Amino acid sequence: QVQLVESGGGLVQAGGSLRLSCAASRRTASSYLMGWFRQSPGKEREFVAALNWSGDRIYYADSVKGRFTISNDNGKNTVYLQMNSLKPEDTAVYYCAATWDTGPRRRVGEYDTWGQGTQVTVSS
Repeated sequence: QVQLVESGGGLVQAGGSLRLSCAASRRTASSYLMGWFRQSPGKEREFVAALNWSGDRIYYADSVKGRFTISNDNGKNTVYLQMNSLKPEDTAVYYCAATWDTGPRRRVGEYDTWGQGTQVTVSS
């Protein structure tokens, strides 16, 4: 089973930017969908963004549309989440996840492989 490792989290001021990376332990099948989720203390894990490996289908949560960009580098087996115009409410642990690509997947239960998460803290 593929393993996912996130990196790039940290502390940033409101309005700043961060880029998260998710490295897969091996080349995932072209039929995989890669997603980013986040979880704040006391809240449920929520969908942020997802894309298929060819990059021709991309999905975003309304709360991040226009500020976050998901992308991938097939040669590096890596998925990125570029986060701009960060807000304090973006503070969360961000998780990378993978699932078979059978269409838009926005629910936690639809993903079967998860990374360990990386903390993002946005100060006001």
